[in-house]
Amino acid sequence: MAVGKKEENMAVEIVKPRIDKRDYRRIVLQNNLEILLISDPETDKCAASMNVCVGAFSDPEGLEGLAHFLEHMLFYASEKYPVEDSYSKYITENGGSTNAFTSSEDTNYYFEVNADGFKEALDRFAQFFIKPLMSADATTREIKAVDSEHQKNLLSDPWRMNQLQKHLSAENHPYHKFSTGSWDTLEVRPKERGIDTRQELLKFYSENYSANLMHLVVYSKDSLDKVEQLVRGKFQDIRNIDRNQIHFTGQPCTTEHLQILVRAVPIKQGHKLKIIWPITPGIHHYKEGPCRYLGHLIGHEGEGSLFYVLKKLGWATSLSAGESDWTNEFSFFKVAIDLTDAGQDHFEDIMGLLFKYIHLLQHAGASKWIFEELSAICETAFHYQDKIRPSDYVVNVAMNMQHYPPEDWLVASSLPSKFNPSVIQSFLNELNPDNVRIFWESTKFEGNTSMTEPWYGTAYSKEKVGGDSIKHWMEHAPSEELHLPAPNVFVPTDLSLKPVFEKTKVPILLRKSPYSRLWYKPDTAFSSPKAYAMIDFSCPYCGHSPEAEVLTEIFTRLLMDYLNEYAYNAQVAGLYYDISKTNSGFQLTLFGYNDKLRVLLEAVVEKIAKFEVKPDRFSVIKELVTKQYQNFKFQQPYQQVMYYCSLLLKDKTWPWNEELEVLPNLKVDDLVKFYPLLLARSFMECYVAGNVEQAEAESMIQLIEDVFFKGPQPISKPLFASQHLTNRVVNLERGVNYFYAAEGLNPSDENSALVHYIQVHQDDFMLNVKLQLFALIAKQPAFHQLRSVEQLGYITVLMQRSDSGVHGVQFIVQSTAKDPKYIDSRVELFLKMFESKLYEMTTDEFKNNVNALIDMKLEKHKNLREESRFYWREISDGTLKFDRRDREIDALKQLTQKELTDFFDEYIKVGVPRKKALSVRVYGSSHSSQFQEHKNEQIEPNAVQIEEIFSFRRSRPLYSSFKGGFGHVRL
Repeated sequence: MAVGKKEENMAVEIVKPRIDKRDYRRIVLQNNLEILLISDPETDKCAASMNVCVGAFSDPEGLEGLAHFLEHMLFYASEKYPVEDSYSKYITENGGSTNAFTSSEDTNYYFEVNADGFKEALDRFAQFFIKPLMSADATTREIKAVDSEHQKNLLSDPWRMNQLQKHLSAENHPYHKFSTGSWDTLEVRPKERGIDTRQELLKFYSENYSANLMHLVVYSKDSLDKVEQLVRGKFQDIRNIDRNQIHFTGQPCTTEHLQILVRAVPIKQGHKLKIIWPITPGIHHYKEGPCRYLGHLIGHEGEGSLFYVLKKLGWATSLSAGESDWTNEFSFFKVAIDLTDAGQDHFEDIMGLLFKYIHLLQHAGASKWIFEELSAICETAFHYQDKIRPSDYVVNVAMNMQHYPPEDWLVASSLPSKFNPSVIQSFLNELNPDNVRIFWESTKFEGNTSMTEPWYGTAYSKEKVGGDSIKHWMEHAPSEELHLPAPNVFVPTDLSLKPVFEKTKVPILLRKSPYSRLWYKPDTAFSSPKAYAMIDFSCPYCGHSPEAEVLTEIFTRLLMDYLNEYAYNAQVAGLYYDISKTNSGFQLTLFGYNDKLRVLLEAVVEKIAKFEVKPDRFSVIKELVTKQYQNFKFQQPYQQVMYYCSLLLKDKTWPWNEELEVLPNLKVDDLVKFYPLLLARSFMECYVAGNVEQAEAESMIQLIEDVFFKGPQPISKPLFASQHLTNRVVNLERGVNYFYAAEGLNPSDENSALVHYIQVHQDDFMLNVKLQLFALIAKQPAFHQLRSVEQLGYITVLMQRSDSGVHGVQFIVQSTAKDPKYIDSRVELFLKMFESKLYEMTTDEFKNNVNALIDMKLEKHKNLREESRFYWREISDGTLKFDRRDREIDALKQLTQKELTDFFDEYIKVGVPRKKALSVRVYGSSHSSQFQEHKNEQIEPNAVQIEEIFSFRRSRPLYSSFKGGFGHVRL
């Protein structure tokens, strides 16, 4: 089917949220490129996203990953801007970011940038689709980057299991394909068949990248008229060959691929069950919302739900349900259940209960009141949605444009509004035993499988499971009472905005007592009926041993577990909560519509105060925590080096292996005895913000104080002056290059990794901006040299690091190509190369970089959660510099170019006497021989090998702590 000429002047009123002040306009260029223009005078960042309706399904036979490879290649250079990587360099130097992704039927490219740099950034971006250069040299190098990306995914269970589901589908359907690409698919195999990958790449671009298959979203600070003029000039030269949009008709699963039970062996410890049905794509009924309705009920966690019953029986720890992997032609409905060890032994019962619940829904018929409640929740969520990053926003909308009529580009499927029982029933009827695909993952299947998936090597076995078996499971399933949910008491009814009498720009210290300190910040920017509350319990007993750490973890998990069936409804209605362990105790976070926030807070506080240990739930949570610790060794190597780096630098932190070692011996009675000790003495650091009046905020904290500290037998007492906890960080020695080497925790992982950390200073405005400016200027050159040119690894990044107000910069690289010591030497060589670039920087370049950083600091918070997290960081670090951005802008305005180069020469330059460096190296299995060799090598001058982490930590002085406790805050 050809894509017809789009109506250029079609007047469309685009449905937008009530509180959305942005303006929107749809235009179509002469080349048939359809564009949505967005004008937001309040934005600090501008953005664009181009969605090309061609993806991995279009890969030619025998060139798996070509569409993804092309996505990589377009970033290199263009005829108008021929300098390699100059696009990414420009984006970075103008305070922005850029990326792309390839899906089944789409490839999406996007960026965001400071407003001043937007015009040129847009021109550079347009060249991707006008005249890109794909040199032979860059082609060969970037195949290695694609391969490195694939190597990163080889031991990732989500990637492995997703490919297994594809593998067990019709071979003549593109869903069956492997889509990432690798050295094998893009270099080795094509060469063996005499195919030139670069020529195929150019051909693929030429035949598929046509303006009529593209949708562009442009997000600008300017008026619609001005941005329209800009866009017409930049994008009209994209050629239009009126390419037919490819429709991949037919179903990926034939009868051969239905009614199957697949047992698969994952990498990580644990058991998962995925029950999948091919269904009619929900997009065809997006206003009726059948998949959202069914996902809401099958995935519900309140009383009477499937999950409630499975949890009560001790068989499951999580359950989700909904549509996934959809196109216009096919779709799947998926139920995913995380099983306990006991649940693993009750597979048939669980399957029986699932189908019993589906039968209950079929018998009950579609419920009008449930649909209307869900519709009301969705409507409130749409109309009061938070602003998000412009780049995220344009990607979402660009992806919607090919599927929905223009008036629904912003709404998409988020507003089910037409109750249609027959549509819901028809979808429900598709969730039947004849149509099912069951994927059951467990390490217990190791050694009992007979087949191997070819791309990732996943071991599996497959058998047929008929309707009679499922009927038998249903008949013999436990006779638990499954029923539909009751009305949701947390649906907000009062969305009015509270008056703000004092428009404070930063948090104020509203209240302090021996038990707590309350920081308060009313909403002066977002006009949103939402609130954010953070209550951090500082409990000295929490961190005194590995056992105490683990028991605190189990305590917080149990609290979340106990609250779930009650508070799940709050989350459905847009009121979220979390209780989590911290290094110094635990914290409670509440965020969402303020209307019922106090009700939820009271319920949570009561659960903490009246905490009891239920032996059956203790066993389940202990098992869950144990598996998470056991799975630590399957983390990516780059995550392992960052973990070791934190362990080396942060005082009073315990290693994961010690915590895993104490876990098996912990009993119910240990937690029973621990809980009163944990809360025996505590202090609450509190932050309340948003649509909350001062008196309400004070009343919330007074409530908690009354429950914990008041009364005849208080649960808690205030901390002694000596007990206030601090955040201390190791102070590395000047002029020394420390290094710590370890073998990767997973012997099957070939990837090695390096973090090269340079510690600079403790929080100081002028030093902060010097470090930030260096990182901004060096970020893209580092990526270009270490990844694009040298191809050391797909994960290659230079970024700032901050530990409780101690600042530095770190290079992170993960690689199968080279060992960590070699990568370390390349990082140092890059810094030597970068010296000349820094010294030769022109005055204009310096000013542009300074202005870009100032623009980044002037960027307003987009929503309440983002603002709250910014201020909470100041509170939790103890720095309390709420006006940090303004003060750092003042410092930047005074900064000279010579001061920046002097800073580099003193703190960053290789070999300087004041430099403090730490390299953490993790050796993957492909570099195990180098690990042994390097251990026995002569250590270079000024280098110190760290043999044992805790001996090193004890041997070094610590930075002073900004966080000194109540009344002793360092300002």
